[in-house]
Amino acid sequence: MQYHAHAKINIFLKIVGTRGNYHTLISRFMRVSHLFDTLSFVPKTSSAPFELVGDFNCSLEHNTVYKIFQTLQRHGFAKDVEAIMKEYALHVKKVIPQGAGLGGGSSDAATFLHMLNDVGNLNLSLQEQMELGSRVGADVAFFASGYESANVSGIGEVVEKCDEVALDLEVFTPPLACETARVYKMYREYFLQSMNIPLAHVMVDMKSEALLKAYGREALNDLYLACLKAYPVLASYAKEGWFFSGSGSSFFRMKEKV
Repeated sequence: MQYHAHAKINIFLKIVGTRGNYHTLISRFMRVSHLFDTLSFVPKTSSAPFELVGDFNCSLEHNTVYKIFQTLQRHGFAKDVEAIMKEYALHVKKVIPQGAGLGGGSSDAATFLHMLNDVGNLNLSLQEQMELGSRVGADVAFFASGYESANVSGIGEVVEKCDEVALDLEVFTPPLACETARVYKMYREYFLQSMNIPLAHVMVDMKSEALLKAYGREALNDLYLACLKAYPVLASYAKEGWFFSGSGSSFFRMKEKV
């Protein structure tokens, strides 16, 4: 059985504070229906405790899907998930670009959590999966929720469903991978004093289509200028009418209605 791990875009992303080395935010996450990785269990070809097949740019120990496996081991499900991974390898067909602000790694992690819950009959509720997912990565809770659109706050662990249908979006990702930590470092050094918390609270109550009609990408995404600072070449890909997702490098816009 195949599972789809959908990408997301940030309709808006406003930084509203800091928590230690992290930045707290208020953001609107929206699922992209046509862009997804595909995950499936396939028979193992090795004796490794965890076999992962896919095109990743990090080691197994730093991969979010492996961190989901470890998290479940630590929370009382070691025998269940180890039994699954003794028989199967996890195959991930990567389509979502990496370093693109689309949440591909987090979506893969949440989808793998759903797979283990289904195949292992773990009986974890959606809320429990969201809580476990938030221990692995900032965006995993949103993907675990299954929501099409949600307001996300804190460092990504607070997810509140937004009563709207996901927009029909066009996504463009330039040949540039942006490192999230580097972009946030630029924000803290150069733009932290420009936080506009009142605007964030205005945006959270607006529908996504209204937001895209009312504001430009600089007002909607506090990380856009920080990303330009970190990756000046990004400016050559920024086109009129396109918005910016997460810490980059992807741009998006609503598809024109025919």
